Amino acid sequence: MAEKMSAKDKDLPKILVFSTNNISDPGIDLAGSSHMHYPPSVVVLSMPCTSGIKPEWILYALEKGFDGVFIAADGEECAYLSDCTERSGKIVARAQEMLQEKGFEPQRLRMSAICSVCAEPFTNQIKEFSETLQNLGSARKG
Repeated sequence: MAEKMSAKDKDLPKILVFSTNNISDPGIDLAGSSHMHYPPSVVVLSMPCTSGIKPEWILYALEKGFDGVFIAADGEECAYLSDCTERSGKIVARAQEMLQEKGFEPQRLRMSAICSVCAEPFTNQIKEFSETLQNLGSARKG
């Protein structure tokens, strides 16, 4: 469960999570209802399928103040497309190229399959991603 932001939390990396309605949202919700903690600087945006993410959205998120983007993918469980994982992988690869072209580290984008019962894996992934982003420093320019 995302904790309430305190003054010391203002320095935590801001992470945008793209999550999917049917598969990863229930896993993330389970983390909250099970009182598993992850950084309060995480913002979750729900959508039908990760293959619908545009690489430009990821770049835009970093340009507008997020330090990293995490894609909680359906993996092989996508209800919409049998090749969702392959499509999502291509989106990530293109987005990482775009990030590098704009001077952002490609490590600011991460994708992992998160299922409906993956509360602990989700919280572990987000905590580790947050540490990675802290080591990279702020993505905010200027």
